[in-house]
Amino acid sequence: MKSGSKNNIFSEIPTELSEEIFQTIIESEPIKIERIISKGQKSEDGFWYDQDQSEFVIVLQGSAQLEFEDKTIDLEKGDYINIRAHQKHRVKWTSPKEETIWLAVFY
Repeated sequence: MKSGSKNNIFSEIPTELSEEIFQTIIESEPIKIERIISKGQKSEDGFWYDQDQSEFVIVLQGSAQLEFEDKTIDLEKGDYINIRAHQKHRVKWTSPKEETIWLAVFY
């Protein structure tokens, strides 16, 4: 992305999503901002994210479920959550009927 250029978070979304899409929007130590697009994808069985950075996630469109070691959280459009560093989590479910667009800020 060029500095000072206009972009739209909802543009260039493929109609077929055989896999989740992870696109870095901005990266500058210690912050990284990603757009994630899901449609029916979930974490593989037994896989857990265990990240060195904290992660703020907001669902801009669609719906999903995040699973933690002790709970599952449903996320709908507009919902957000802060995941602290090394808090194990996984994507349990994303809507198969529509794209789920996430904005993730790693810090």
